[in-house]
Amino acid sequence: MLQKKPDSARLDKIVADARRSADLREQGYRERALKMYPWICGRCMREFTRDNLSQLTVHHRNHNHNDNPADGSNWELLCLYCHDNEHSRYLEADQQGTSGHGSSVAAATHNPFAALSSLIKKKP
Repeated sequence: MLQKKPDSARLDKIVADARRSADLREQGYRERALKMYPWICGRCMREFTRDNLSQLTVHHRNHNHNDNPADGSNWELLCLYCHDNEHSRYLEADQQGTSGHGSSVAAATHNPFAALSSLIKKKP
């Protein structure tokens, strides 16, 4: 039986359309999140500038990329490394049968701005 060769041009178009769609969807909430939050990773506290801003990602706390409330309550900014780590932990928990859906995740306790007022008051 002869197997029909896949239409590579059609497959390329499908992949390009999917990537374009994902990029457009991401641009909406990414731009809003970057305007809302300081450019600091929510886990490792690394600071970002315009030069390396492409390494700062928007993480959906409930892992639903279509849940994008206007107040940004489902987002946190994470660097590429922390974002990968977060998703790896989620996948591992899912494989072990303890999916993050419904289970409580410990909230971050570090506040990078906690001592800001004392730092501002210090005089050289």
